[in-house]
Amino acid sequence: MTAPINAIDDPRRTALVRQARQHFITEGYVGTRMEPIAREAGVSTATLYAMFENKAALFAAVIEEAAADFTVRMSTVQNCTGSPQERLLGFLTTYADFMSDAFVQAIFRLVITERSRFEALAIAFFDKAKNDFGGPLIVALNEMEANGDLKLEKASWAAGQLMGMIEHPVFFVPMVTGGQVRAQRATAEIAADAVRTFLSRYQA
Repeated sequence: MTAPINAIDDPRRTALVRQARQHFITEGYVGTRMEPIAREAGVSTATLYAMFENKAALFAAVIEEAAADFTVRMSTVQNCTGSPQERLLGFLTTYADFMSDAFVQAIFRLVITERSRFEALAIAFFDKAKNDFGGPLIVALNEMEANGDLKLEKASWAAGQLMGMIEHPVFFVPMVTGGQVRAQRATAEIAADAVRTFLSRYQA
């Protein structure tokens, strides 16, 4: 159970979640201890437990806050305008920059690692990510098809193909290798290549 609604804006809670996030990322769930988090956040252990009844509640707050932050960061893609190429490039460049971010990858890696322990939380996290990222793209693709710019079999399939061209080099490879292998090309170049490939297949 996370903190009561009236405690959400408490700066002490913000400090606790921020410190906990770093501990969970670097030490994992099992290795993380509550007392150092309280000390580094500048609050008493009693205050920590008043806001989060246990480590599981604190972990849930960390993941939920990260998901909310991801939503804000990706919300800009809904404002992309212009030609199909400009709209798709705006989305994919933002998406590539987001998915290649080391912190974003660390959170995803953490959720994947702890999925068996927090299955419902992990499923909710991934469902939210799918809706936040894929949802605006599917809407845009449907609009472009309605305008006669694209010819699609199904917008969700096309969106998955387009996002996959970004995810493989900038997200999955670094995730699998623990960040040791990263894309050699700039994210803007990867996004531009993906848009060209996509439009060669689906442009009306």
